Amino acid sequence: MKASFEAKSKTTQSTTTTTTTTTTTKSSIPDKDELWFAEDVDEDTLKNVYTPKETPQEQKLKKKSIVAKMNAVSGDAAKLGKYVAIDCEMVGVGPDGVDSALARVSIVNYNGAVLLDCYVKPQEKVTDYRTHVSGIEPHHLESDEALTFKEAQYKTEAIIRNRILVGHAVHNDLQALILSHPALLIRDTSRYKPFRKLAKGRTPGLRMLVKEVLGITIQSGSHSSVEDARFTIHLYKSVKAEWEKSFGARSGLIIKKFLAKENQIEEKKKARKSVTIQEHVDSDEEEDDNSDSDSDADSDQDDYSD
Repeated sequence: MKASFEAKSKTTQSTTTTTTTTTTTKSSIPDKDELWFAEDVDEDTLKNVYTPKETPQEQKLKKKSIVAKMNAVSGDAAKLGKYVAIDCEMVGVGPDGVDSALARVSIVNYNGAVLLDCYVKPQEKVTDYRTHVSGIEPHHLESDEALTFKEAQYKTEAIIRNRILVGHAVHNDLQALILSHPALLIRDTSRYKPFRKLAKGRTPGLRMLVKEVLGITIQSGSHSSVEDARFTIHLYKSVKAEWEKSFGARSGLIIKKFLAKENQIEEKKKARKSVTIQEHVDSDEEEDDNSDSDSDADSDQDDYSD
């Protein structure tokens, strides 16, 4: 703001000159939407642009408005698309509940519409529900609506397959689900360099990022995997253009080629499966024909005997 200060102190300058100087100073600070296009963004500029200016009440109203819009998503906007965001909640298993087991999976689309939100019955005895953090209580996992691990794994894999997967420390979620995903299709907000810069090079927490970048407070009580997934995709959308640009001009083409190859592999698998099924059908029909022939032969023999 040095230029602005000098403009005000030089009282001998004309009004026109002062106006020009002030305008130049204003444009030197990137707008929020343009921030990630800057070639060299320092930490002070990041904080200056992203530090929330709203009061706590205004932040609550903003969050409420965003959530309301996400809840209202319908039609095509609520369908599965190119981008999905995932978040999982864990419970403690084993001695002292130190080890983690999957207890809830939530996946939302680019617009925040919920594609999957299910509780998961742990394969081991739960020794710590971590309710104060996870929001998970015994009745959630004992419900008839809770899925088995295999069911949750299958549903998740079907949704994220060949999609750009957005998440915060998403490797933890994939590890809990015992799933893999191509690195080319992962967007992890905990590893995005400009976000890490906000945390002075350390791994930033989701709560901190949402507070710094979006000016919204989440996780004030127990966590909600739906809320976390929604604000993770919201974080991604706020920097999407520059993030994708960082992969290079050919990244879009590379992804298209990769997905085309994956689709070809998938079609070949389906074709092989179809052939296998048909072979089983033909085999069963042949056995039935042989069985009918044997029955006819037995009938003829009975007639002859009579």
